[in-house]
Amino acid sequence: MSEWVEKRLGEVAPFKYGKSLLEANRQAGCFNVYSSAGICGRSDKSIASKGIIVGRKGTVGSVFYSAFPFFCIDTAFYVDEISKNCDMKFLFYYMQLLKLESFNNDAAVPGLNRNLAHKLRINIPAEPSVQTRIAKILSTYDDAIENNNHRIALLEKAAQELYKEWFVRFRFPGHENAKFEGGLPEGWEATPFGKLVNIIDGDRGKNYPHQTEFSIEGYCLFLNAGNVTKNGFDFSDNAFITEAKDKLLRKGKLIRNDMVVTTRGTVGNIAFYNEYVQYNVMRINSGMVILRDSGEVPIEFLYLTLRSDSIQQMIQLFSSGSAQPQLPIKDMKKMKILKPPTSIVKEFSSIVSDTLHETALLQAQNQNLARQRDLLLPRLMSGKIEV
Repeated sequence: MSEWVEKRLGEVAPFKYGKSLLEANRQAGCFNVYSSAGICGRSDKSIASKGIIVGRKGTVGSVFYSAFPFFCIDTAFYVDEISKNCDMKFLFYYMQLLKLESFNNDAAVPGLNRNLAHKLRINIPAEPSVQTRIAKILSTYDDAIENNNHRIALLEKAAQELYKEWFVRFRFPGHENAKFEGGLPEGWEATPFGKLVNIIDGDRGKNYPHQTEFSIEGYCLFLNAGNVTKNGFDFSDNAFITEAKDKLLRKGKLIRNDMVVTTRGTVGNIAFYNEYVQYNVMRINSGMVILRDSGEVPIEFLYLTLRSDSIQQMIQLFSSGSAQPQLPIKDMKKMKILKPPTSIVKEFSSIVSDTLHETALLQAQNQNLARQRDLLLPRLMSGKIEV
């Protein structure tokens, strides 16, 4: 067994304060800019050659790693100097187990208390090579996830480009002979969104779950805002309700091939509940809606339409409320969506279905890889698995 030694976190990885950087100065540059929520822009200057970023305000206790030069703004700490007997990537993984979010100041504006974090006692392998081996094992999973994310981005870009070619530039099969009326090919029309898809709200009645009724495991996954991102579902932070509670709720239960759209806070994030999602029982919360196939147009066409730039812009335009934007169902139903002839939509959907299938498969692989990594993480960091 390798020897493990006790240290103070501040001894091996002292936190440094990030620097102020106006949002206007985060628009371009060679280096990623990090906040407590992750990458928030680009800059032409860096603050460190590589390191760990730790959320100080906002997303308190979040942990990110950059292998390249980066800039860290003042909502986060960063670590770029560590003890000579420590591996930077190892410490990044170790910090994910420290529950740093619990070291909040009790001030009006919560924030990570650096002094308390520095006093944390940690047990790490005395031999740096052991730390490096542990970090490499965990990095294997993250590298595979990153490769899949790159492939997903390329596939989605290809699907969106085909969508633009057919339904924005109107270069669909047979377009050479098409006649145009009012800027649209003959037989095409702009149709209210509510006529093309069933929009289903969640249950907001007396049986809506209270915070005390959620658990980290259970019968029904009750979606929260963090589960529905601009890149689809993210199941890294889940809340469940019991079967008994699920039976009390009337609306908002998902079936396969439904889409989920966020309608409050971050409006317009879309996720597809396909066959590869591992949870069989799922419900939406009050900040999202379900879009269910009505038989009017194929679901693949609807999915890519909702992710298109023009519809995303329309969603933002319809969103109301400055403090917390909202997209009411009545406004969503009014949004005009292009409806081409059925034959064209079906042909398009048959072409892109394989691409969307491959994307869904890669997303499912990522979820599985993340679960395996998270299962190994505490065991490797406690020495229960020798490397």
